[in-house]
Amino acid sequence: MTQTLDPGVLDRRSPRLPRRLAVLMRPELPSLAHEIIHEVRRTIPEYGRPMQGPYVEALRIGVERALTHFVDQVANPLASRERHDETYRRLGRFEALEGRTLDTLQAAFRVGAQVAWRRIMKVGPRRHLSSTVMAELADALFAYIDELAGLALEGYVDARPDEETEGHRRRLLELMLRRPPASSRVLDELAGRAGWPVPDEVTLIAVPSGAPCVRAALDADVLADLTAAEPLLLVPGEPTAERRRMLAQAMPEGQIAVGLTVPVAQAADSLRWARQALGLVEAGLLGNGPVTCCEDHLITLWLLSDQALIDQLARRHLGEMAGLGARQRDRLLDTLRTWLMIRGTAAGIAEELNIHPQTVRYRMRQLEGALGDRLTEPDARFAIEVVLRAMWLRRRAPAGPERTGAAG
Repeated sequence: MTQTLDPGVLDRRSPRLPRRLAVLMRPELPSLAHEIIHEVRRTIPEYGRPMQGPYVEALRIGVERALTHFVDQVANPLASRERHDETYRRLGRFEALEGRTLDTLQAAFRVGAQVAWRRIMKVGPRRHLSSTVMAELADALFAYIDELAGLALEGYVDARPDEETEGHRRRLLELMLRRPPASSRVLDELAGRAGWPVPDEVTLIAVPSGAPCVRAALDADVLADLTAAEPLLLVPGEPTAERRRMLAQAMPEGQIAVGLTVPVAQAADSLRWARQALGLVEAGLLGNGPVTCCEDHLITLWLLSDQALIDQLARRHLGEMAGLGARQRDRLLDTLRTWLMIRGTAAGIAEELNIHPQTVRYRMRQLEGALGDRLTEPDARFAIEVVLRAMWLRRRAPAGPERTGAAG
């Protein structure tokens, strides 16, 4: 850990720094900030994420404020430092709430100091700074970095959650997801230790593996296991609009799937549905926003819950069409799906498909010849409608998963 120094390091350690240095340094700050951010993102993987990520935003604010405050202190050692101090305590709290050590942040401090010193070595001689002033400036710079590290440490220590309580909460989440679930007595006892009142209902959220999470944005009553192979969150009660906004802020770089709200004893089902929805999102079959809610896609989840079974239904009810050419088969199946969906006249189906009514009649005669009584027998007709709907959903994926073996 970098050594912590008391506030006021710059004016105490380097009283001989001439204030005119501030005038020389200010024009360098915009390009220096850009150079530091570039180098930090290049050398530290956690900061090498898309520019809108919370990590990079914290980096930008931290670098710009650090440079500005350093120069302000050179110009006036008595300048206010309250906002400056709080910025770096907040960075430390951010790391603690994210469940990380301070290693990454301190590595960024070191990289920033190195880049700043290279700039000083380049600009100093050009501005005819004496070796004495250069040495004093170096002392001030590295003392200032120590000060920043100390402020971050203060925030980190203040925000670090009680490890015992966090352990109880992780264990509680694990027990709620067991099959069969733990007894209410066991849950209540552990929840008391965790300081987490057991709600009547819960909602599970599936999170993409490796997606960064802004832990500070999560509500205090949200349980989380973000280190699992399949990360997850648990929200007490229903996912209100306010909760959804919170989730989008906490997971800004990854699409998440929100399961159904269920009694605590059915938490594992909510997670199962959420993970199924997340898989469909990642396949391009469902949702296109940051938060996908299962309650908005129940039929799709049901139809795509067992694709192998849908393939079997297709072989049994549409197998006679397997020998047709792909283009002809697709046209016939689109016509059949539309007929089953709207149950209208040839003219209505033709309007829906943008074809001539006579073409509809011709295709329906072909379908009747291939499928026979299945189009009038209720159970078979329902099975065919389910298969066609599932096939249509699967065809919407960008990469186009292969259609069922018998029917496409």
